[in-house]
Amino acid sequence: MTVYIGLVHYPIYNRNMEVVTTSLTNYDLHDIARTARTYGMVKYFIIQPNEAQAKLAQAVIDYWQTGYGSEYHKDRKEAFSILQQVATIEDAIQQIQEREGQRPFVVTTDARTYPNTISYQLLRDKLAADDQPCLLLFGTGWGIEKETMAKFDFILTPIYGAVDYNHLPVRAAAAIILDRLLGEIWWK
Repeated sequence: MTVYIGLVHYPIYNRNMEVVTTSLTNYDLHDIARTARTYGMVKYFIIQPNEAQAKLAQAVIDYWQTGYGSEYHKDRKEAFSILQQVATIEDAIQQIQEREGQRPFVVTTDARTYPNTISYQLLRDKLAADDQPCLLLFGTGWGIEKETMAKFDFILTPIYGAVDYNHLPVRAAAAIILDRLLGEIWWK
């Protein structure tokens, strides 16, 4: 199984359901990189088209990949070794296709359900059985824009807790989802 992840900053809904580009969050870089490395992701794409935000992302990535941070904190350097900044979702797909020799199937996450929603168990089984690479996308803000979502192969079932509140931070959602899809089978 070959899995890539991406954190999407555009096209994203804001709280008023307007399409915007969200800002980079330093914790998203660090925490999701550490989680992604723990679960064996090939690459973690920061998908950010805003030039100033992309430069900021690249500066943080460079600091931990080749700058002083890479000498100071080797575990963080290893986590950041899989990070790459790209401008669009299609750029990430194209890079995967060039590396793997085939287009990945694209799965995203959302707190809402869609016609092409897939369960964690079915996606886990597909990842284990399929040689096609997978790009798993996480949205920021209030989620990825609806027309963009419709282009993806699958959308994972929302994460539900024990109560009716459902507004996880993306870092927590990424950790839960990667564990459900790629973690040890502890329930058997």
